[in-house]
Amino acid sequence: MTAHPTAPRSRRERPAKPALTREGIIATTVDLMRAEGLERVTMRRLAKELDTGPASLYVYVRSMAELHAAVLDELLGGVDLTPAAADGEWRDRLGRILTSYTSVLFEYPGLAQSALVARPFGKHYLKLVEALLALLDEGGLEPDRAAWLLDLLLQFATATAAEHAHRAPGDAPQSESDWQALATVVRDVSPRTHPHIAALGTRLLSGSPQDRLAWGFDVLIAGARHAPPPDVLAPSPVHTRGTEG
Repeated sequence: MTAHPTAPRSRRERPAKPALTREGIIATTVDLMRAEGLERVTMRRLAKELDTGPASLYVYVRSMAELHAAVLDELLGGVDLTPAAADGEWRDRLGRILTSYTSVLFEYPGLAQSALVARPFGKHYLKLVEALLALLDEGGLEPDRAAWLLDLLLQFATATAAEHAHRAPGDAPQSESDWQALATVVRDVSPRTHPHIAALGTRLLSGSPQDRLAWGFDVLIAGARHAPPPDVLAPSPVHTRGTEG
């Protein structure tokens, strides 16, 4: 008895693809980033995962930069904002929120580096900014100083995460031998050619990353209190764009 070849399946019998949405694209990007790393998430790779063409994605996100910003905002939902309404000294609570923000970026190395230039503007970012500004207000910082200090605090936290984050999932952290080699160079440097380095020695490498991060926040806050007030009335590039020429 001769077997009949399998008849081709009609396209109409195949399950319909889920409709593309901005939320679905962002969620898929987050899944891919967790599995493969942000550097491997391209529009082509994302389109393949969603069973569509790259051009279709640009209807919902205009560029990879906008996509990165949207992904960052999505992950900012994991920042612990509860200290904002908790009891305790405002500066400690501010530090806890900023440390939580840094920890979120530590979990996603590629995103930590992308966050240096990404411009999130979603609901989670706004909640983070509101919580930080509320604590700065509680601490008695003048509005003008708080407005600019907010930017410095987030820049410092983001840069710290990007500096210490590893480039790809599974990469080993910098080995102990590398740190020992650096410490040896600093310790044995010639006082004649590098007197200041020699004077400080291994103090240049002292302290845990957590302690350095917390101290950096304290320095920025203390500096903002005593620095000349910023000129917040000066126009920003956003306000002047399109008025030249």
